[in-house]
Amino acid sequence: MKVVIIGAGAVGSSIGRELLSHGHEVLMIDQKPEVVGRSGLKGAQWLFGDACEISVLREAHLEDKDVAVSATGDDKVNLVVSLLAKTEFGVKRTVGRVNNPKNDWMFDDSWGVDVAVSTPRLMTALVEEAVEIGDVVRLLTLQTGVSSLVEFTVPEDSKLIGKALGRVPWPQDATVVAILRDERPITPSPDDVLEAHDEIFLITTIEAERILREVLRSK
Repeated sequence: MKVVIIGAGAVGSSIGRELLSHGHEVLMIDQKPEVVGRSGLKGAQWLFGDACEISVLREAHLEDKDVAVSATGDDKVNLVVSLLAKTEFGVKRTVGRVNNPKNDWMFDDSWGVDVAVSTPRLMTALVEEAVEIGDVVRLLTLQTGVSSLVEFTVPEDSKLIGKALGRVPWPQDATVVAILRDERPITPSPDDVLEAHDEIFLITTIEAERILREVLRSK
């Protein structure tokens, strides 16, 4: 996979290292050449310039990239780059970093953002996921704000215990994508029987979350 990452700060460099370790091709774009030394990235390609300029993105051959990640500390830059990547170069998938939670509402398809990643929101979700047994926790918003990845930990008194996945009345727009049991992931099938403390991960539309909560929280 060919990935371009705009912003080689701590966040962008961390993403780059992970992707490189997984064998992906990574191009880093930053305005400051001195970031190369402190980035710790080995094997990445580099381009220096303002990613909000069309000429820089053309030089990066953005039209050949599979994913564009806008990871700067400036929400305005991340929005502009995502919009240019999607509308001018047809990048299939754009990921935008949200620095200020007040700007969450702008990171959607109108600005060319496929996935918005908000560190404060993600940290809140992880805190809730650790303590909110028996409630649906939204981990990530996907597909221009229409869908989300949610998690539900089955409590000990849940009516779901002993029931096969295929017999649970899931909402039409909710799909179980994984189960985590005893720290081991399970690929779900209709015959899998749920146990207490199972962590269920689902992709659901935002609108279906309310129905999903009713299905999962009822005892």
